[in-house]
Amino acid sequence: MKNLSGPQKTVAQTVGVVVIMGSLAWASVPFYDWFCRVTGFGGATNVADAGSDVILDREITIRFDASKERDFPWEFKPVVREMTLRIGETGLAFYEAYNPTDKPVAGSASYNVTPYEAGGFFYKIQCFCFEEQILMPGERVQMPVTFYVDPEIVDDRDAKYTKHITLSYTFHQIDLPEEVQAGLKVEQDKTVN
Repeated sequence: MKNLSGPQKTVAQTVGVVVIMGSLAWASVPFYDWFCRVTGFGGATNVADAGSDVILDREITIRFDASKERDFPWEFKPVVREMTLRIGETGLAFYEAYNPTDKPVAGSASYNVTPYEAGGFFYKIQCFCFEEQILMPGERVQMPVTFYVDPEIVDDRDAKYTKHITLSYTFHQIDLPEEVQAGLKVEQDKTVN
């Protein structure tokens, strides 16, 4: 292998650093998601196929919060701001989204739970998070979230005193799928001709 001169060596090192940093950035999202699911850090929740078999007499209040990234055109809000359930009881809440624009807009929601120590005890049975949502012009939809709080929360050293849990969703705009874009192009071509 040929020895590199000063400028060539600097370029090779710079390219190497860029490749390593790009690889780390690419791997950080799945690694962080895995870390949050394993540790419950950041209010990551769990997923269940069905509700809890155990329902306690102790109640807990679930608060619902909605936000959206800057310049995202939808209106987005929880239908009900809070509900009180018995720990282990299955809850059903709805979030409402509305597209007031004159064009289709696609979005995807991320979530978190606070206080963070309660995240590992919050189980979602059905959720719209991380799913592509497309709203046509003027379309309004209600999106369900089915969940329960694991009764084991009462035995956890850090989470057992939790009386309120806040479930927050944030919508982010994503690119329209190619088939929707193709359909729009066909419609535009029809109106032009």
